[in-house]
Amino acid sequence: MTTLMEAFQMSSSNFSDIITNIKPDLLIFDTFQPWAAKFASSQNIPCVYFLTSREYQKRDQVAENASIKVKDMDEEGFAFGAFQLSCDIVLVKSCRGIEGKYMDYLSTLCDKKIVPTGPLIANGEKNQESGNSEIIDWLSQKNQFSTLYISFGSENYLSKEQMQELAKGLELSGVNFIWVARTPIGSDVFIEEALSEGLLDRIKQNGIIVQGWAPQAEILAHSSVGGFMSHCGWSSITESLYFGVPVVAVPLKFDQPVNCRMAVETGVGVEVMRDENGRFDGNGVAKAINEVIFEESGENLRWKAREFSKKMKMEDDDAFYEVAEELSRICEKTI
Repeated sequence: MTTLMEAFQMSSSNFSDIITNIKPDLLIFDTFQPWAAKFASSQNIPCVYFLTSREYQKRDQVAENASIKVKDMDEEGFAFGAFQLSCDIVLVKSCRGIEGKYMDYLSTLCDKKIVPTGPLIANGEKNQESGNSEIIDWLSQKNQFSTLYISFGSENYLSKEQMQELAKGLELSGVNFIWVARTPIGSDVFIEEALSEGLLDRIKQNGIIVQGWAPQAEILAHSSVGGFMSHCGWSSITESLYFGVPVVAVPLKFDQPVNCRMAVETGVGVEVMRDENGRFDGNGVAKAINEVIFEESGENLRWKAREFSKKMKMEDDDAFYEVAEELSRICEKTI
């Protein structure tokens, strides 16, 4: 996070040159580029803040990681300061069917109209050109709701110990699974090295391990998928609900514990329990998987997730129109 924020700051002069040359009618920015909004405003270019995750709930962690004092964050434009830089409205990657009352409350707090963009999710229909037809073909041979999809996003990685406990949970539950097992560049923790040969061979009888990219939307849209084990990043939560798939929650950092609580409290997720030291084990993993995939509670979770899916899809077109109208209105005000 520190490296990312420093890189953004270093790009500010080049950005200023680009803005000066193209003179856009509008700038949309996120939490990590408040200087972009300040410069654009100095050129009489309206700016709109786009909240793509629960950034306002994780400002303490960002401050700690980047060695920025929390009390200075608003002054610099980070976190809540970004709301003040936004013209009239704030775009939020969400929908009222999930968070309507929270949007209204946030609107009161920041004195801006909160405008949901919808989940902004790619089409999950089968894409023959994706190069991953073997995954979909494998899924098509499984029973309805029998398979667990496992992914912790592109910026989160499990330790060797966490991989071992997750694998034990898969073995104990006997669930069909697709596990996207990513490791950071330069890491010496690979799944073949993290798991014993015997354990790896046993769990592979029920699933597929993908080391790299997988067609997530296409997988979640498949009728054989009955649950999504996720780190609970906001995009993953909304994508799971969009396709009516309940969540097996394994939050790791930042806003993820808050998103996990929302999923559990709204009846669309089950959290993998941890001990007093924050560790989860194979038994806890298997218990959560069983609740979502095999037990009667899973059908209730899927029913609730499908209800959210209906609401989200019904709102899609309305969200597009509202966003377009609000952005047009802001541009017209500055003409």
